[in-house]
Amino acid sequence: MQQLNLPSYQFKLIQEDKKTKIFDAIRKKYLLLTAEEWVRQNFIEFLVRERNFPRGLIAVEKGLKLNGLQKRSDILIYSKSAEPILMVECKAPEVKIDQSVFDQIARYNIHFKLPFLVVTNGLQHYCAQINFENKDFSFLKDIPNYNDISK
Repeated sequence: MQQLNLPSYQFKLIQEDKKTKIFDAIRKKYLLLTAEEWVRQNFIEFLVRERNFPRGLIAVEKGLKLNGLQKRSDILIYSKSAEPILMVECKAPEVKIDQSVFDQIARYNIHFKLPFLVVTNGLQHYCAQINFENKDFSFLKDIPNYNDISK
């Protein structure tokens, strides 16, 4: 798999039916290793190891209803008080992070109303802090540490 703009991590990989699968430590199962799954698993490890996000407060592919359609957020992070606080939208490295990606996560956030949104393709990472009171947002220079955003 492609080297990402993240630290390197070791993953459990297996071959099954001539396909490579990667172990998802959050869902406790092997998943087909696609380019997007590679980004998702690496970004989860980055959040856990580099930004101190507790593995037990991470949900992967959490379902939501949007305009009557079933959708899934890639990564959803909960606060210490069990409230969702940060959502990550993962794309494959070859997918350009453009306005459509930001529009997608913004639509999902209509449902969750989270203060932090992240989009990544493994090469570029953007984190926005949403201010609902002022109805605006600002991009942060870096992905925040869990203890700085969770109460």
